[in-house]
Amino acid sequence: MRPFAPTLVITAVAIGLSACQTMTPEERRAADDRQCMSYGFKRGTEGFATCLQRIDLSRQAQLRANSDYVMSDLSWRVGGPYYGGPYYYHRWR
Repeated sequence: MRPFAPTLVITAVAIGLSACQTMTPEERRAADDRQCMSYGFKRGTEGFATCLQRIDLSRQAQLRANSDYVMSDLSWRVGGPYYGGPYYYHRWR
């Protein structure tokens, strides 16, 4: 039964890592095309281009919001917000 444990662990790690795949730009564009076509837009029309643009803008806004959240959370975990300038520890007397 002992040799089975490492095999099980390796299999679990491999399955876990396979879920961490990201989309290539081509795959993302194809998914965006399918999404716009599911809304009823025809490829090559102005509405289709607008749909793609809005999907891209939404994705960029979400990335900025996620980054802001992470940085804000991190700053509070290390002792409060950091507003810029030289950072030094000031001890009140």
